[in-house]
Amino acid sequence: MSWSKTDYPTSMNNLDPKVREKAIEIANALLRKNYEEGRAISIATAQAHEYIEGKSEGRTHYEVKSRQNEWIFKKSSSDHIILKEDTKKKLLEKAKNYTTEHNGVLSIFHADGSHEKTLYE
Repeated sequence: MSWSKTDYPTSMNNLDPKVREKAIEIANALLRKNYEEGRAISIATAQAHEYIEGKSEGRTHYEVKSRQNEWIFKKSSSDHIILKEDTKKKLLEKAKNYTTEHNGVLSIFHADGSHEKTLYE
């Protein structure tokens, strides 16, 4: 099932219209990735608030970086490697899913160490 501006979960009734619209967009994307409906609504609502209101405090920040001959995914505040792959492309597929499932923020870096972009702020 996918939702629209006029047909959405009742739990989104009291959201600001801009937040609700973004939450519907995010929830539909999560449903396409086979998330359970309740989980998709919960994640989408939280991420929509943060996107519209510009808040990402309290969320775990992760990063994808190059290290020697591999790419690593880890919490920004830790040395513990959560995932590693030979290529950035392979790692990003897994890192994006992990970050979304954990309602985090993902910083992606170029091979030279410079910042490329941040996702899910």
